[in-house]
Amino acid sequence: MEIREKIAQYACSCKGDWNLIAEALRKESVPSGQPIHEKYITIVDEQYPPQLKKLRYPPWVLFYQGDLRLLQKPMITIVGSRQLSEYGQRNTAAAADILKERFVIVSGLAKGADAKAHTCAMKHGHTIAVIGCGIPQCYPACNRELYQKIAETDLILSEYPYDARPERHHFPWRNRILAALGEACIVSEATMHSGTMLTVNEAISLSKDVWCFPYPFGDISGAGCNLLISQGAGILYEEDQLREMMPKKTVR
Repeated sequence: MEIREKIAQYACSCKGDWNLIAEALRKESVPSGQPIHEKYITIVDEQYPPQLKKLRYPPWVLFYQGDLRLLQKPMITIVGSRQLSEYGQRNTAAAADILKERFVIVSGLAKGADAKAHTCAMKHGHTIAVIGCGIPQCYPACNRELYQKIAETDLILSEYPYDARPERHHFPWRNRILAALGEACIVSEATMHSGTMLTVNEAISLSKDVWCFPYPFGDISGAGCNLLISQGAGILYEEDQLREMMPKKTVR
C-alpha cells in the first residue's frame, strides 16, 4: 500500500484527529483496509497546496468535492461573524465582489460572513469552502443549498472523513487552513472574542497581511476589527484599496 493510501486510511480510522494520525504514522500501524469512496489528496501528493506545509500542523489529508484546480489559483480569505450585522453584510459583499475578479475567495461555509462571501464569489467568480466535519455532513443545515452549489462548480475541502460529525473543537482547528490558503486575510466583522480572531492569529503567525473594516466607537459587533486595526492590521476605508490588491502567486 502506498504511503498516501495509508495516510487516508489512518485519517478515516482516526476520524481526522491530527495527533492520532501522526501516532499511527510513527508506529507504522496496520491500516484498517476500509474502502475510501471520497476523493482526497495527502501531504505527499504533488497537488497538495505548498502554503499548508508552512503550518505547524499541516493537514495530513484533504478530502474534497469539486474542482481541485482552484487550489492552483491565487486565493484570498474572507472571514467574519456568524451573526452578521447589516453593515457587516455590506462589508463582506463589497470585499467578495471586488476581490473575486482576481482571487478565489476562501471561507469556512458557516452562517453569516462565510455564507455571504461564498455566495457573492460564485457570481462570476470562484470560491473554496473549508469545513470542520465530513463533507456529506452538511453543517450548518441552513447552508445545504449553498453546499450543493459549491460542490458542483467550486470546491469543498475537509481534513475530516465522510462520517466525522461537526464537533465544536473542529472549527478553531479548521481555521488554520483558512488562514494558510489565502494570500491575505480580510475581516469583515468580528466581536472581541470571535472565533474569527483565531483565524487572524494563524494568519499573523504565517506573516500574512490582515485587513479589517473599521466600526463606530462602541459598536460591539466590530470591536474585534477595531482592536486588530489598533494592533497594526490594515484599515479598509475605500473600495479602491480592494481593487489595488493583486495576486502574489503565479497562476499555474
